Amino acid sequence: MAKNLQDTTTLNNGVEMPWFGLGVFKVEEGPELVNAVKTAIKHGYRSIDTAAIYGNEEGVGKGIHEGIKEAGISREDLFVTTKVWNADLGYESTIAAYNASLTKLGLDYLDLYLIHWPVESKYKEAWESLETIYKEGRVKAIGVSNFQIHHLEDLMKDAEIKPVINQVEYHPRLTQKELQSFCREQGIQLEAWSPLMQGELLDNEILKEIARKYTKSVAQVILRWDLQNGVITIPKSTKEHRIVENATVFDFSLSDEDMKKIDGINENHRIGPNPDNFDF
Repeated sequence: MAKNLQDTTTLNNGVEMPWFGLGVFKVEEGPELVNAVKTAIKHGYRSIDTAAIYGNEEGVGKGIHEGIKEAGISREDLFVTTKVWNADLGYESTIAAYNASLTKLGLDYLDLYLIHWPVESKYKEAWESLETIYKEGRVKAIGVSNFQIHHLEDLMKDAEIKPVINQVEYHPRLTQKELQSFCREQGIQLEAWSPLMQGELLDNEILKEIARKYTKSVAQVILRWDLQNGVITIPKSTKEHRIVENATVFDFSLSDEDMKKIDGINENHRIGPNPDNFDF
């Protein structure tokens, strides 16, 4: 179990990935973004997650470069993830998208590259490109995002390399238990996007009661629940006090009873698109 912000889990290819990181979904290019990335690095975050479709890779890259310099660490100390967008899924186009992301980020390699959505009849070919990039040593690890069990089974029928990560919508109202146990059996690490349900869970009475018991915020309780469930998490914030607060989850443990109470909030309710039924 993670004891501090730099603690890592070993992915199925031997690469170490931090349990906790910063997400930048919906953070626009500009000083606020650069500052958020720098602030996270300054406060000990070592994992940054973006995606081509967020349109903010340049700002993330700038924040990484400035953050590394100011914190006196090296590029190798950071774990950087981005994702290939649906329109670029295809053998040549996915490789081109990878190169474009690297250029925007100003990096020589990525730690993790993900297929963002399981676009039918396209993700298998895209996976071949990821395998190529991986075999060439240009990325440390490859994985997927928003894949359901049947997508993973279909992908692995022909894949040479198994995904290391499946990054999915995951929070107390969408606990994804079946998917998690399938991933666990397959040695695929689950990672949560939108762990705080874009703020929608912060007024939940059950969570508020548990938070009071531990003198923590509701956000901290949810993020702790993620970690105790063995799920990597990447909450988004641009405000320094939130970036610090979100990461202050290593100094307490939720009891089994409270973990079960939080599990009980599940309604299989999504705020994002359904991976079996999206049209973009």
